Amino acid sequence: MLDPRIAKLAENLLDYSVRLGAGENVMIEVRGEGAALAKELVKQAYVRGAYPHVRLLDMAIQRELMMHTSEERAGFIKRWEEPMWQEMQAFIVIAGASNDSEMSDVPVEKRLIQQKVMKPISDHITANLKWVLLNYPTPSMAQKANMSTDGFADFYYNVCTVDYKKMKAAFLPLREMMNGTDQVRLVGPGTDLTFSIKGIPNVICAGENNIPDGEIFTAPVRDSVQGTITFNTESQYHGTKFSQVRLTFEQGKIVEASANNTERLNQILDSDEGARYIGEFAIGVNPYILHPMNDILFDEKIAGSFHFTPGQAYEDADNGNRSTVHWDMVNIQRPEYGGGEIWFDGVLIRKDGRFVHEALLGLNPENLKS
Repeated sequence: MLDPRIAKLAENLLDYSVRLGAGENVMIEVRGEGAALAKELVKQAYVRGAYPHVRLLDMAIQRELMMHTSEERAGFIKRWEEPMWQEMQAFIVIAGASNDSEMSDVPVEKRLIQQKVMKPISDHITANLKWVLLNYPTPSMAQKANMSTDGFADFYYNVCTVDYKKMKAAFLPLREMMNGTDQVRLVGPGTDLTFSIKGIPNVICAGENNIPDGEIFTAPVRDSVQGTITFNTESQYHGTKFSQVRLTFEQGKIVEASANNTERLNQILDSDEGARYIGEFAIGVNPYILHPMNDILFDEKIAGSFHFTPGQAYEDADNGNRSTVHWDMVNIQRPEYGGGEIWFDGVLIRKDGRFVHEALLGLNPENLKS
């Protein structure tokens, strides 16, 4: 029997996230588990007069394909897929990995080949399609969250079906404030960082492109970042887990970088010139996500957090930085994680994870819960 929460989630994805219309093509890509949700999406897409298409990916097979890939092979894929993506209007990615470290031993140079060759397609998807990425509740995710499988499923559906329309309205005063802000300062344990966001657009994320959601993002003026930042959550990238990441900036560039695996960290930051510059700054507010679980789709939305992203900038909040890397690194500023402050042009707007500016109180957790 279908869990009614899956039907509700599918409805939200089609009607709110990708706004699927009659006659439109939607690609549904399942990476691991998630077939039940994909099946429901197909059913509901047909009801809306749309044309659903499905790709089921086994991540162990994907690992094998990536281990010995080449530019020539990636080029074949690019040529085959380009016409298909030109015909798509929407894209739904269901990430249901049973082992989120499945790709951890794929050589970095092989990953870079795939990323560089396929980047034009990735850029086309993010710029031109209505797309959404979500994780599917698996025992592996429950284990990372230190929860039972059933308990995690309950948590997951609470997080993913939050009232995103209400959240979007609560973000509007912050968007207006950011539009008028020049200098941002981030302060906390091991962190004192300044940068400008003057003239850079900002984007409210309230259920359109990620599920779960709950952030507003912009980008720093590329050369404006100065100081040091220390991240207090684990971060996984290219299959490797990093902790105690500390970055020092001069004129926007990461000039020093250390972590539990400093060599691998710097190897990734040396992928290309843009990887040592920042492409995104975002503030997280989801009231149901309070603690990290080494899953960036959840961790970057943690209430009382912000994230800072080496690498590629988004086109709708563009500071001109280009890279094959886009690595969201998260810092939680609530008291139990050491506290911290966010300042806009010398005005304190958030302290210890809670908004203190009167215009922004609607973004505190008690005001966002349904």
